[in-house]
Amino acid sequence: MSEPNGVESKAQQPSETDVKKAEEFKEKGNKLFKEQKYLRALDMYSSAIEADPSNAIYYCNRAFCHIKLENNGLAILDADKGIQLNPRFVKNYYRRGSAHLALNKHKLALKDFQTVVRLCPKDLDASKRLRECQKAIDTARFLKAIENENSKPVSEVVKLDDMVVDPSYQGPHLPEVMTLDFVKATMQHFKDQKMLPKKYVYDIVLQMIKLLSKLPTLVDVDTPAGHEITVCGDVHGQYYDVLNIFELNGLPSPTNPYLFNGDFVDRGSFSLEVILTFFCLKLLYPDHMHLTRGNHESLSMNQSYGFRGEVIKKVDETAFDLFSECFNYLPLAYVLNKKVLVVHGGLFSEDGVKLSDIKAINRNQQPPEKGLMCELMWSDPQPHNGRAPSKRGVGLAFGPDVTKRFLDDNKLDMVVRSHEVKEEGYHVEADGRLVTIFSAPNYCDSMGNKGAFIRFQAPEMKPKFTQFTAVPHPSIAPMAYASPIYRM
Repeated sequence: MSEPNGVESKAQQPSETDVKKAEEFKEKGNKLFKEQKYLRALDMYSSAIEADPSNAIYYCNRAFCHIKLENNGLAILDADKGIQLNPRFVKNYYRRGSAHLALNKHKLALKDFQTVVRLCPKDLDASKRLRECQKAIDTARFLKAIENENSKPVSEVVKLDDMVVDPSYQGPHLPEVMTLDFVKATMQHFKDQKMLPKKYVYDIVLQMIKLLSKLPTLVDVDTPAGHEITVCGDVHGQYYDVLNIFELNGLPSPTNPYLFNGDFVDRGSFSLEVILTFFCLKLLYPDHMHLTRGNHESLSMNQSYGFRGEVIKKVDETAFDLFSECFNYLPLAYVLNKKVLVVHGGLFSEDGVKLSDIKAINRNQQPPEKGLMCELMWSDPQPHNGRAPSKRGVGLAFGPDVTKRFLDDNKLDMVVRSHEVKEEGYHVEADGRLVTIFSAPNYCDSMGNKGAFIRFQAPEMKPKFTQFTAVPHPSIAPMAYASPIYRM
C-alpha cells in the first residue's frame, strides 16, 4: 500500500457536463443506498464512474455497496482505484479495511485502519476497529499455538453420562430414538425463545456426527415418479422464516423430502435454533432431510459472523467445538434423480471435473482457500462466458459456457446453487440450466428481498418456484452474537 502523499494521480479530466451528470448519478445512488436498495445504488455509482472516472468518492461509494452485497473482492478493487486517484481520501482505506475484515484477512485490514487512524487520529470507530484487528491476530496466533495440544476430536472426549438435566427443566425431553412429537415440541420450544438443556444439545450433535460421517461427499437422491422434493437455499439463522417455509410447504417427511443447500447459520441471531431443528429432522428422517455444507458451515465464518458467539451464549464453547466437528462431515453436493446437481456455491476453475472427482474430495476439514472444495462452496456465476476472479475474493466467477460444458460432460440437466441474495428469491440463467435459490427473505433485516424455494417433481425434474416474504421475529437484531468488529 502506497503512503498518502497528497498528490492525486492524473486522470483524464471530464467535461463540465460529465461532472454534473456524474453528481446526479451519485445523488440518486445515495438515495437508493439509504433505502437499502443496494443493487440499484450500485448501478447509479457505476454510471457516475462512467461519466467521471477521476473522482475517488464514486469508487468509495460503490465499494460500500459491494460490501453490503458481500462482494468483498470487488470492494477491494474499487477502494484500490479510489486510493490511486486520491491517496488522502481516507474513506477508501476504511472501505478496503472493512472488505479485508469480511474475508478474515486481519493483517491487511490492520494496515488499512492504521492508515485511517494516522490520517484521522480522532476517528474513534477506526481506532476501535484497529484494536479489534490486533486482538483477532493475537487470538489466531494463540489458537495456532495450542491446536496440536488437542489431538482427539471433541466428540471422543465429551461424556454424556456425566451430564444431568436440571430437574426444573420443563421443556421437551429427548427420546432414545428421535420422534416427530419431540421435533414438533422442540420447534415450539424454540419459537417461545427457550433452549434445550446442554446435555440434549450435545447428544443431538453427537448423533449427527455418527450419521453424517457415514455419508459420501456427493449423495445421490432418487425421488419416485410422481413425487416431489423441495430445495431451499440460505436461511442464515432466520428461524422464524424457516418456520414459515414449513407452514407454506409442510414439514419434511418421507412423502415431502427437503434439501437445505447450506448456510444454515451465521448473521441471523437464531442460528442455533435453525441448526438444531434441521439436525432433529435429519435424525428423524435420514433419507428425506438432506443438508449441504455451505461456506458458513466453517470455523472462520462462525468465529466472525455470530454462530460461535451464539452457541457460547446459549450453551457453551464445547458445544460449538462439537458443531465445528460435525460441519466437517456435511456432504458437499447432491445429485437429484441423475439430473440435477445441487451445490452451495458453484463450479470450477478448470474444465473436465467429473462427479467422481467431487465424490473423491476429503471433506473432513476446514475449507481450503483453493481447489475443488473451496470452489464448490464459494464460486458464483457471471453473465458472460469464461472465468474471472471472484467478486468475493474467494473462489471464482464462471460463465454460462462453463456451466453447459460441465453439465454436458456429466450428463446432467441443471445446476442448483445458493450463496447469493436475489431480489426475487431466485434467479435462472445459462439458458435455464443454472438456478440460484435463496431462502432468507429480507436478509439481515435490511435487504428487502423475497425468499424462495424450488419443488422438483420426478421424473421430469423441472423447477417450480414459490416465493415468500419475511415474517416478524423477536427483537434480536442480526449479528447480535457476532465478533464486535463485525457489528460495527
